[in-house]
Amino acid sequence: MALWHLLLLAALQGVTEFLPISSSGHLILLPALTGLEDQGTFLDVAVHVGTLGAVVLYFRSDVAAALRGTVGLLRQRRGAEEKLALGLMIATAPVVVAGLLISLTIGTDALRSVTVIGWTTLLFGLFLWWCDQTGGQEKTVADWGPGQALKLGLWQAVALIPGTSRSGIVITGARAMGYERHEAARIAMLMSIPTILASGALLSLDAVGDATGALARDGAIAALFAFGAALAALHLMMRLLHSVDFTPYVIYRILLGTGLLIYAYAG
Repeated sequence: MALWHLLLLAALQGVTEFLPISSSGHLILLPALTGLEDQGTFLDVAVHVGTLGAVVLYFRSDVAAALRGTVGLLRQRRGAEEKLALGLMIATAPVVVAGLLISLTIGTDALRSVTVIGWTTLLFGLFLWWCDQTGGQEKTVADWGPGQALKLGLWQAVALIPGTSRSGIVITGARAMGYERHEAARIAMLMSIPTILASGALLSLDAVGDATGALARDGAIAALFAFGAALAALHLMMRLLHSVDFTPYVIYRILLGTGLLIYAYAG
């Protein structure tokens, strides 16, 4: 694959993975709207590895706390770190179960259409705006218990529909539950780590057989640039959330969703 194509793919995945605008939807749209070669499963895994590295680095203190909490759970301790680790485990279960059910029934390609992505981008963008404007601002990660983790896990499972946005729907759910904007985004980012690991492991089963020397080189390049793009996007979003709401992302989603629906139905 040409270097510029790899960089475009990496930038698209890196920037959109953690912003509430749907990375999977953008990756599907890239070949669908431009006629470019589909990147394939191996490169999908590579760019996800890059974005995973970025979120782990950015939230390294929270990740370390969750890892210590996991060990603490095995030792039957019940502190704040154990509460965080348990919450991440509970929140990941629904999307794993739902993903397996979709794979075994209708298949992962059934919803990969411009029309579906257009509607989900538009409607879930408007839903994000409504929850962001009406939700409270009193809760933090420290208030995150098992019951709330399960609810957000169910919200996250909805993101298996392309165009929904995994981070976007979790932030929407967290804002509806009264979490402060910065904390809602923080929870969504932390929930992304086990989810990306699980989806990456599932995709890797299909990708390993396709691996070649050239593809491995392309994957390394894409992962590196996706890491840089994701880290920059994370820094920008988390910094802006101290002073602005999610309206700029909602406006983008409305414009993109409307444009996609015009494209889909006009054709």
